[in-house]
Amino acid sequence: MRTAALASATALVLLLPAANAHAAAVACGGSVSTGGIAANGCISAEKGKEGRIYTRDIKAHVVLRNTSPHAAHVEYEAFFRVVSGGHWVKIGNGRALVPRRSTTGPTEIGSTTRVCFVVNAKVEVRVHVKPAGGAWSNWTGAATSQCQT
Repeated sequence: MRTAALASATALVLLLPAANAHAAAVACGGSVSTGGIAANGCISAEKGKEGRIYTRDIKAHVVLRNTSPHAAHVEYEAFFRVVSGGHWVKIGNGRALVPRRSTTGPTEIGSTTRVCFVVNAKVEVRVHVKPAGGAWSNWTGAATSQCQT
């Protein structure tokens, strides 16, 4: 029963739109947890143009769930890479107070702007979290095509 409720809650979280009505939709990846805090790494890619050059503003987000009976301070950080041969680059970090038995987010962690090339490169973000006094979680990630048409 609890597993079904958790799966339903996760499915709803994955469908949340970005807080900014003009932002691209936020797509979330799998979940990780540590010390009563569960997290999903999420990504959005908003179209842009500078002169004749098309760009994408790639943003990393996190959704945090606190399953404990106490509020928790949580640190998080995000990294970005282009999948085909790219290396991970830190694009942001932050902290949040997550109320007891609640979910927050998606919260933007950081962003990077990339020029669109002829080849539609796949990009991904990865996020990990650490509750106060706890250990860093494993990585949770999300990916998208950088320059979708």
